[in-house]
Amino acid sequence: MQIEVMKTQKIRAGDDLFKILDQSLPQLEEKSIVVIASNIIGICQNNVVKNDGSINLRELIKNEADYYYEDEKLGEKFGVLIPTIKKDILIANAGVDESNADGYFVLWPQNLQQTTNEIWEYLRKKQNVQSVGVIVSDSRLVPLRTGTLGVGIAWCGFSAVYDYIGRPDIFGRKLQMTKASILDGLAASAVLLMGEGDEQTPFAVITDIPFVQFQDRSPIEEELSAIHIPIEFDIFGKMLTTVNWEKGGKG
Repeated sequence: MQIEVMKTQKIRAGDDLFKILDQSLPQLEEKSIVVIASNIIGICQNNVVKNDGSINLRELIKNEADYYYEDEKLGEKFGVLIPTIKKDILIANAGVDESNADGYFVLWPQNLQQTTNEIWEYLRKKQNVQSVGVIVSDSRLVPLRTGTLGVGIAWCGFSAVYDYIGRPDIFGRKLQMTKASILDGLAASAVLLMGEGDEQTPFAVITDIPFVQFQDRSPIEEELSAIHIPIEFDIFGKMLTTVNWEKGGKG
């Protein structure tokens, strides 16, 4: 697997995302995947809130979340840090970000999956490639580990999960529950190289990925649902349901 990150100019609210893609991306190879940082899409969509001192960040996060849980100890230690669930993803602060935003709070992209599909269609046509994927990435925390990891919050053009169930291990034992998240594995690898600070590399292109099954279409509803685990079947579900989640503005 090869990953190349793409440096851009400073991107500001209202900039043309497709023009930036044209300027920043190389000629894409067949069977490659483009990873795009979610806040860049939000900035270009002008889906931002001016941080002028009048905004209550805590209330903004609650409004952007599907569900949120306020923990006083977290607030005392880290300031505004709220565990939230947004689009069935456990993430801090509902994805609201103020880094690299030039005085704005950046929200997740509007019409997230539709926007991802449109980017995929644009790149196929503009770059004249058939087998190509798009991942919109963000960063999240994981339980009991320090540091952020990339996560795919939307995708198009490839199968997001590889199913090992029924396949043998090296001793012939058939696997009963193992599935690999192609989406999150690729997102984590790309975000590691894209960085979290002033690297100014919000795009990455992944090539040499023979394990990826490309698709000549956007994901169907069944595939979009299958990437998520219902909380009652999640290995951490019991812990997640022991707190009183409040319904947010998007819930």
